[in-house]
Amino acid sequence: MNLLTKAPQTLASPGLLTIETVEIAPQTTAIRCLDWDRERFDVEFGLRNGTTYNSFLIQDEKIALVDTSHRKFEQLYLELLTGIIEPTKIDYLIVSHTEPDHSALVKDILQLAPDITIVAAKVAIQFLENMIHQPFKSIQVKSGQRLALGNNHELEFISAPNLHWPDTILTYDHKTGILYTCDVFGMHYCDDHTYDENFNVIEDDFKYYYDCLMGPNARSVLAALKRIENLAIGTVATGHGPLLKNYIPEWLGRYQNWSLEQAKTEKLVALFYAEDYGYSEHLVRTIAHGCTRTGVAVELVDINSAEPQEVRELVGQAAGLIISMPAQNAVNAQAAISTILAAAHNKQSIGLLESGGGEDEPVYPLRNKFQELGLTEAFPPILVKENPTASLEQLCDEAGTDIGQWLTRDHTIKQIKSINTNLEKALGRISNGLYIITAKKGEVQSAMLASWVTQASLNPLGVAIAVSKDRAIESLMHVGDRFVLNVLEEGNYQGLMKHFLKRFPPGADRFAGVKTYPATNGSPILAEALAYMECEITSRIDCGDHWIIYSTVQTGRVAKVNALTAVHHRKIGNHY
Repeated sequence: MNLLTKAPQTLASPGLLTIETVEIAPQTTAIRCLDWDRERFDVEFGLRNGTTYNSFLIQDEKIALVDTSHRKFEQLYLELLTGIIEPTKIDYLIVSHTEPDHSALVKDILQLAPDITIVAAKVAIQFLENMIHQPFKSIQVKSGQRLALGNNHELEFISAPNLHWPDTILTYDHKTGILYTCDVFGMHYCDDHTYDENFNVIEDDFKYYYDCLMGPNARSVLAALKRIENLAIGTVATGHGPLLKNYIPEWLGRYQNWSLEQAKTEKLVALFYAEDYGYSEHLVRTIAHGCTRTGVAVELVDINSAEPQEVRELVGQAAGLIISMPAQNAVNAQAAISTILAAAHNKQSIGLLESGGGEDEPVYPLRNKFQELGLTEAFPPILVKENPTASLEQLCDEAGTDIGQWLTRDHTIKQIKSINTNLEKALGRISNGLYIITAKKGEVQSAMLASWVTQASLNPLGVAIAVSKDRAIESLMHVGDRFVLNVLEEGNYQGLMKHFLKRFPPGADRFAGVKTYPATNGSPILAEALAYMECEITSRIDCGDHWIIYSTVQTGRVAKVNALTAVHHRKIGNHY
């Protein structure tokens, strides 16, 4: 079967799943997996018009496959691909990023073609090693590196971290003018048109997609746009929705304008790390993840290669600074730290950590210098004495959340004051019970006081919980995770409520001094709880500044049959 033709070819399976193949340039085939009736994309947002997962095959002297597809297309995709080409003839698999909707079939491709070389960013290679648990050939690429496939295709890679995945790369074919962008410039829109023929029909979905996925990283969008501004782009081969060809200046211009507007209002945290030294990059990215949970923007800079002007401008824009200590003999990094000190000012927050490379510049002398400048320390220095553990990663994630919450405190207060007085009083009349959510995954555990809890279904038995996006426990509340819902007792809740309401420093043991015993799912049960339920998360819904976590209840027990649940009465409804 040869589906490599200029006109679209389609295969279908039950469940409104189809695949379209179309030649979009010489020796270049788009493989578009069309999911016609999908109503929700993972946990991010509801879909109005389905979605597509786009993959691309480039056949020159060397053959490259750009991305794979979603797991639900496994049979259709692999049958179609093997019908186009013998998989062992594919030389390279380019992984634009490792989000499962584009990389779910990487392991399947490796089974069909074990000698294939995966081409991806360094972080993506690390993620893949943890995902597929088997050795594979790889090439780590940075911005500006090129890969020639033959006379007709020369690929250049462009780093685009945080769009919207930390390991994202774009790929530009200098011979065909195609820019392969994965999530960037995409949209969740499914129809029979390969390209963007009707601007007015899809522009709302384009904006909706930007707001949900790209807007939170507006500064990273601007950085990526700058890296591609001199490319002669004839087609934008997106990972979702129609390919862009007819209105490219308009689409890119909208990204530019929206991101500029968004960047004006965002708080920015600049994170400086030393690539290839110790655990610097890994730990800084973990801190950055915690920062983004609070809605602040992040910008990561390799302190070993950054230009002084770039460092100076970034520090001038940033409200918060994170520095992972470089090696003592790293000349460029030492110069960059001097630049940071010269540009920093007393309205900024600072956080320092070791890199664990064995020859780190000492933390405390630099800490003293920032204190003399009047910067606010967001968290105590993080010291790395061994290989990063889950506990250290949790500490870094919570440290990022702390600095983000500090930087957004004024905005939060302004939101609290802005709501209509009558409305806030009315909302405050909605009363709720009092609960403690406890969760454990591996060696990491956390807890939070909750009042927005309700039974949500009878068959299966299910509960729904609202969890603020900036809560530390949020990272343990994803689909498939397990937790315990502890019900507090009327007249006997003040001690537990006071304990779990206090602010814990990053990495602190939230259960110190609290009597617990393990549930069958591993999470702590509070000994003083009136009742408990063991739950497993099956879905999440984005509700603005909170996630609604829906979970099925596996088992439970009541300690005191005649006791009542503690009830929380608020006076106003726009904050806890």
